[in-house]
Amino acid sequence: MILNSDDLGSMERRYRAAFVNSLSGFKAANLVGTRDATGNCNLAIMSSAVHLGSHPPLLALVMRPDDAGQHTLANILDSGVYSLNHVGETFFAAAHQTAARYPRGTSEFNEVGLTPLFEAGFPAPFVAESSIRIGLELREHQKLAINGTNLVIGEIVLVAVPGDSIHADGSVDIAAAGTITVSGLDSYHRVQALGRQPYAKPGAGW
Repeated sequence: MILNSDDLGSMERRYRAAFVNSLSGFKAANLVGTRDATGNCNLAIMSSAVHLGSHPPLLALVMRPDDAGQHTLANILDSGVYSLNHVGETFFAAAHQTAARYPRGTSEFNEVGLTPLFEAGFPAPFVAESSIRIGLELREHQKLAINGTNLVIGEIVLVAVPGDSIHADGSVDIAAAGTITVSGLDSYHRVQALGRQPYAKPGAGW
């Protein structure tokens, strides 16, 4: 099947969203933890985390337009801190439910049965059930003119990761840590390692 711009444009809105969202392949499944000015905790699942660099250690999120009523974005801009928590196999259904549009002030932690965890000196909540938890400080925010989405760039200032999941070269075995992945808007998958490859350079055998 070959589809062009006219075909995509003529699709029913929700059908097109599901179709296009699936095209980029498997994505990271993360829960973003924030807290508002009155101390209410917020939790939202997102699949747009992108590595931007290691020195300083930066991660980016692409978030929906402001008019989508995003409490997470407002909390990040107000507080300047947030957490990124890998989704695991044992709680992916609860993680998915955080996408529901709960009223402001309602804690998704309470609604879906996940546990907020606080680390000393870091005001945003982590997810206790997550095996890999990352604390970030906001470094840059841009509203993208092309479609009104928001690019949020954070610097990693705190990491919790199982020690036995770290390889000798520093890489993290996220499969061993129990992290799962997501495709499209609602399809979750186990991760199975196929193997590692050496550093790629011209002339190397493969």
